[in-house]
Amino acid sequence: MSDHDEKRAEELGDTRADRRDDSNESGNRLRKELPEEVTSVVPAARATPEQAQEQEQAQAQEQEPEPVREPEPETVAPEPQMTGRQRLVEGLWPPRVSRAQLIVAVLLFGLGFGLAVQVASNSDSDSALRGARQEDLVRILDELDDRSQRLEDEKQGLEKQRDELENSSDQAEEARKQTIEKERQLGILAGTVAAEGPGITVTIEDTRGTVEANMLLDAIQELRAAGAEAIQVNDVRVVAGTYLTDSGKGVAVDGNKINAPFRFKVIGKPQDLEPALNIPGGVVQTLEKEQATVTIERSTKIVVDALRAAKRPDYARSSSR
Repeated sequence: MSDHDEKRAEELGDTRADRRDDSNESGNRLRKELPEEVTSVVPAARATPEQAQEQEQAQAQEQEPEPVREPEPETVAPEPQMTGRQRLVEGLWPPRVSRAQLIVAVLLFGLGFGLAVQVASNSDSDSALRGARQEDLVRILDELDDRSQRLEDEKQGLEKQRDELENSSDQAEEARKQTIEKERQLGILAGTVAAEGPGITVTIEDTRGTVEANMLLDAIQELRAAGAEAIQVNDVRVVAGTYLTDSGKGVAVDGNKINAPFRFKVIGKPQDLEPALNIPGGVVQTLEKEQATVTIERSTKIVVDALRAAKRPDYARSSSR
C-alpha cells in the first residue's frame, strides 16, 4: 500500500471515530432531554411481539377510567304499624296546653261539676216524688198551699198593725198594746214564757239505740217549716239557738242529755204539722228504717212549759229610738 493510501485510510478511520463520538454524544444528549415516558417506550421496541402486546394491554387498562360505582340504596326498616289507640295516646300525651287553655279547662270543670251536683239533687227529689202515691202528692201540695197561706196571713197582720198605728187617735196607747203583744210573742219564741194551744205530740221509741242527733234535728226543722210556734223535747225548750249532739246512747239538747223515748210537744196547726213528718222520704220513714217506732197524736191543747232564762245580750243593743 502506498503512502497515499495509508493516509487515506487513517483519515477515513479518524472520520469514522469522530462520527461514532458524535453519535454517542448526541445519543447521550437526547437521552437526557427525552422524558421518562419516552425512555420507557424504547425498551418495549426491543421486546418480543408477545411482550409488546401485553404491555399495550396493560397501558390500555391503565388509561381506561374506572367505572363509577353508584351508591347502594340504604335499606330502611319498615316502621311498625300503630293502632288507633296508640296514635290517640301519642297525640294526647304529653299534653301541650297553654296557661289560657288550662284556666278555661278549670272553669269548665267547675261548671260541669256544679251542673252534675244540681242534676243529681234534682233527680233525687224527683225520684222521691215519682215513687210517691197520689194521696202523698196531694198532701204535699196541700202543705205547700198552707205555708203560702200562713205567709200571706202574717203579711196581712203586719199591714193591719201598721194601719192601726197610723189611724189611731191615741197612737201612744196603741203602740204600747202592740209592744206588749210583740213582747209576748217574742217570749214564746225565745222560750222565756210558757205557751199553750193546739198541736201534736210526737213520741219516738228507740229500743235499739239507733236514733241519732241529726235525725231529731231533721224532725225539728220539718216542724218549724210547717209552722210550729213552740217546741219542747222531753224537758228542754227548743229555741232558735238550740243545738243537738250525740251523747253515748242518747242525745244531748243544748248540753242537756235526754234518753229514749223522745217526746216532742209542738204547738201549731195539727193539719200542717202531721203531714210534714209523714211526707215520702221524710222524718217518719227515716226513723222507721232505723227500727224506731213513731207515734203522732193530735190535740186541741198542748202545754209547753219548759222555760229558758232570759239572757241579756253582751254587745247587741236596740237601734230604735
